Amino acid sequence: MDLKGTVITWLGHSAIRIRLADGTVALIDPWLSGNPACPTTEHTQERVDSIYLTHGHFDHFGDTLELVGVHNPQVFAIHEVAVYLAAGGVEHAVGLNKGGTVSGPGGIEGTLVTAVHSAGISEDDHIVPGGEAGGWVLALPGGPKLYHAGDTDLFGDLALIGEIHRPDLAFLPIGGHYTMGPAAAARAARLLGVRAVVPIHWGTFPILAGTPQQLSTALEGSGIEVIAPAIGEPL
Repeated sequence: MDLKGTVITWLGHSAIRIRLADGTVALIDPWLSGNPACPTTEHTQERVDSIYLTHGHFDHFGDTLELVGVHNPQVFAIHEVAVYLAAGGVEHAVGLNKGGTVSGPGGIEGTLVTAVHSAGISEDDHIVPGGEAGGWVLALPGGPKLYHAGDTDLFGDLALIGEIHRPDLAFLPIGGHYTMGPAAAARAARLLGVRAVVPIHWGTFPILAGTPQQLSTALEGSGIEVIAPAIGEPL
């Protein structure tokens, strides 16, 4: 797949870094320093222009506040999470709801789409409401269209996301237990009609037992490529 100069890197669990050809950096679900799968060299970032959050769970919200403190990026999230961030002093928290589209740094067009999952925000020893979970379709300028599913389960309207947005590459959770597993993710990829899938949200903990090989087996004959990069290595 031609990424048109964009460098995409899986940072472990569900964290993705997108570096555009002009140097703009976007992060999706940046759980870094507390993430046992994320290399220590990636716990801090040289540049962050935007953050796209799928939902408020700790393993997706992650290092958002720390990154804001260093880089002051725009943070895009569902309305309730954006209100929570703004109340905590985040200057550039941009809230929207499902179906909404935002223009981010570097010309990235991001659309928040439906996901089937819970969405509370972890705060000290309790959880506060965080609206609803979502996924992101990110149209990169002059490049491919990406879909990050967050922590969704399989649902039929993934076919509508595929029909309307036509993503080229999907980041799909495969670990199971808290998300769909490999067989359901394979069905999701078919519904989306994507050319390739990067499996995420697997292997971080033993309970997330789904594997890329199981996903590949479930996608045999589909023509959909499974890309399973090493953590910290660009696609």
